[in-house]
Amino acid sequence: MLFRDEAQILVVSGKGGDGCCSFRREKFVPKGGPDGGDGGNGGDVVMRTDPQITTLMDHYRKRRYTAEGGQPGGPKMMTGRNGQDCIVRVPVGTIVRDIDRGNVLRDLTEPGEEVRIVVGGKGGRGNKAFAHSTRQTPRFSEMGKAGEERRVMLELKMIADVGIIGLPNAGKSTLLSRVSSARPKIAAYPFTTLTPQPGIVEIDDMTQLVFADIPGLVEGAHDGIGLGHQFLRHIERTRILLHLVDISATASAPPAEAYRVIRNELQSYSTELARKPEVVVATKLDAADDPQPAIASLARACGHEVLAISAVTGEGLRELLSTFARWLESGAEAT
Repeated sequence: MLFRDEAQILVVSGKGGDGCCSFRREKFVPKGGPDGGDGGNGGDVVMRTDPQITTLMDHYRKRRYTAEGGQPGGPKMMTGRNGQDCIVRVPVGTIVRDIDRGNVLRDLTEPGEEVRIVVGGKGGRGNKAFAHSTRQTPRFSEMGKAGEERRVMLELKMIADVGIIGLPNAGKSTLLSRVSSARPKIAAYPFTTLTPQPGIVEIDDMTQLVFADIPGLVEGAHDGIGLGHQFLRHIERTRILLHLVDISATASAPPAEAYRVIRNELQSYSTELARKPEVVVATKLDAADDPQPAIASLARACGHEVLAISAVTGEGLRELLSTFARWLESGAEAT
């Protein structure tokens, strides 16, 4: 499925049904009074999260959502049927903004959470509603109210426990494919991963974590260079960062420099993002000529010990998952 994390749509609630102008007409009742019923209310447009949806692509293609209008009232005091609501299903983690006012209507972070975006027009009153002691035969009824319109921007921020970050080709997709059932695209060229890829990682029989492979960041990402801040925002929803640094002989940058590039981008984008707890991991042990100097250089750059793994051979993966298990147990920040 194609991925899209932004979409602009127009939502329109249903028009209220018109009231009915009618008089009672029965045999032996020559002068029946007014009996026009009220029109039904128009339907609302409701935004609701669906865990089965992971992209805004459908809303990028379909730009308008309209609720059903209310039915008109009828004779014999029959009230028109209310219009059906239009349910717009979106992924968990969707932020709903009013484009014209610029405010956030709702940040939808829970499965099944919903927000009513526009309310349907009220149904018009039938002529029966206008009858009183001095006006016993009103020959008019009320029109239903028009529905509301609102231009809405949908912005998806992926929700995950662990966000896997690093320069392009740091081994993020390979790691995710080894520790979860996710099958991201893997190749030996930059930007293989073009969309955030989630995967469920089983720490033990009772514990699961959602890992998200965030597309490779490059220097200047906070200014939109490379894949830019289009994906930086997805990291904001993660609880902890798993920072992978390539120490192989073919790495695109020395370990210390690679680490600093990503840290600078996080800091430039958001100081809150830069303060997230982080596990730093040296990757591609299997392709490193002499891993120890590179690991020591990386440890000096980040100011603490780092883990070292090879997603290809599996070396260090058990220790990595144990680190997250301990972090979960303690609730403390990882370093």
